[in-house]
Amino acid sequence: MDFIFKKVGGDKVIWSVVFVLYIFSLLAVYSSTGTLAYKYHGGNTEYYMLKQLVILVLGFGLMYLVHRINYTYFSRISQIALYVAVPLLLITLFVGVNLNEARRVLPLFFGLTFQTSDLAKLALIMYLARLLTKRQENIKDFKSAFVPIMAPVIIVCFLILPANFSTAAILFTTSLVIMFIGRVNLKHIFSIIGIGIVFLVMMVLIAQSSPKLLPRLSTWVSRIENFKNGDSNAEDNYQVEQAKIAIASGGIVGKMPGNSDQRNFLPHPYSDFIYAIIIEEYGLIGGVVILLLYLILLFRAVKIVTKAPGNFGAFLAIGIAFSLVFQALINMGVAVHLLPVTGQTLPLVSMGGTSLWFTSISIGIILSVSREIEKKPNFTNELATA
Repeated sequence: MDFIFKKVGGDKVIWSVVFVLYIFSLLAVYSSTGTLAYKYHGGNTEYYMLKQLVILVLGFGLMYLVHRINYTYFSRISQIALYVAVPLLLITLFVGVNLNEARRVLPLFFGLTFQTSDLAKLALIMYLARLLTKRQENIKDFKSAFVPIMAPVIIVCFLILPANFSTAAILFTTSLVIMFIGRVNLKHIFSIIGIGIVFLVMMVLIAQSSPKLLPRLSTWVSRIENFKNGDSNAEDNYQVEQAKIAIASGGIVGKMPGNSDQRNFLPHPYSDFIYAIIIEEYGLIGGVVILLLYLILLFRAVKIVTKAPGNFGAFLAIGIAFSLVFQALINMGVAVHLLPVTGQTLPLVSMGGTSLWFTSISIGIILSVSREIEKKPNFTNELATA
């Protein structure tokens, strides 16, 4: 580990957190994909582990390359990324792979898929950090600050919403948090929250009256109702029940790696409900360790923010960190039945492809900010370069 740290810059604690999560990912994916291996690959249980290992190695490579880039360059990159992401979201809505009445992904090579919302999330957070930095002098003004900052948030979230309500909601919440940290007028933030609630109620009413018009929103409404009513016949509650069995049978120390029983009954044990499998095999101790790792990641990002010599780096680091940790907490909340089923994966742990790579890139950006802090160059003109 010391040898690796000598070759990389940035916050060493974050590097350690990522490394441990990578290890958990490899072990959990290997343990939870046995059914898939027998169904699609003749019982070759190493297939998905090796595939995940390749994805993790590439993810680490991307993280390393990104952390070597001066973070101020991501200000310009955010413009290009957002201009690419918005058309891709539109294309996905019309020609993306249709899965459960939702078009979220574009097909790639080697059976991989590209979830365009992953690019859009990162692009929007970077772009918000840029706009907030540029407009600090008149940040309280509605016309010259709030409207230009809010416009890309509404556009991106609106394009994600039809196929992925939970991702749109998480991104919208993250954007408001970044704006709050960026000193946007609280009156304006609360007003957009109120408008959002009214819009959501209208969408729910439309979904209930015409389910075929907004099928994904109808699915979300039924998930919330099933969560409240505890309907044991509902598919979502079946998943949660199996997850609760896995968690309860794990006890304090778990059944040890590879001994999960619920992986054979729990739908998507390698993605949406991988946290339940981790607790079953590593016990309450393993579940707490995973939770602490994400909280440490957020804490270290806050430390970076307090030391960042410019606004752009601070907004960038806290925005990305909050987004990742918020998603992780939602995934864990679903597994322990604190929240309705959302379909959100556990960042850096769940089996994935491009989603894991974008997460690795995101953490690379945080590390880039901390690396520049360590170098302590002259940042007096960061606002101009951003």
